[in-house]
Formats: sequence, C-alpha cells, structure tokens
Amino acid sequence: MRRPRRPMFLARAPYRRRRLRDAARLLPVVGMLLLLLPLLWAPEAKVSLRSADVVYFFLVWGVLIAVAAVFAPGLRAGEGSDEEED
Repeated sequence: MRRPRRPMFLARAPYRRRRLRDAARLLPVVGMLLLLLPLLWAPEAKVSLRSADVVYFFLVWGVLIAVAAVFAPGLRAGEGSDEEED
C-alpha cells in the first residue's frame, strides 16, 4: 500500500518559521561582519579607534539587539509545531 504523497509546497506558516530561524542563525555572522567593518576603514597599518568607530559599535550593537527582539516572538511561537508537520 502506498503512503500518501506529501504536498510539493509547504504551508505558509511553517515556511516562514523556517526562514525566520535561518535569519536568526545568520544574525551573529552578520553582526560579526558589521563589527569588524571599521578595521577595514583604517587607512594605515596600525589600528586605532576613533570616536566615530565607538559610536558605530554601539549603533550596530543596538540594531542587533533590536533585530533579535523582533525575531524572538516568531521563534517562540513556532517552537514545537514544525516537528509535527514534517
């Protein structure tokens, strides 16, 4: 007896939860790249922090916290439901 075939496309809710989890996994990598970006700005070989660099660090840090706060409710809402639908 044949098992019923799975639909070719996923429902919207599980698909969006998976993409949100993927984005949350990439957030630390993007954050590290953004925090290392001022090292590329240095024109000379020695690296010295200027006040603009410190302000940039705090802005990036704040934006990363805000993005993580936006992602958090969506990650919490779909905690166990994906395994049932897989």
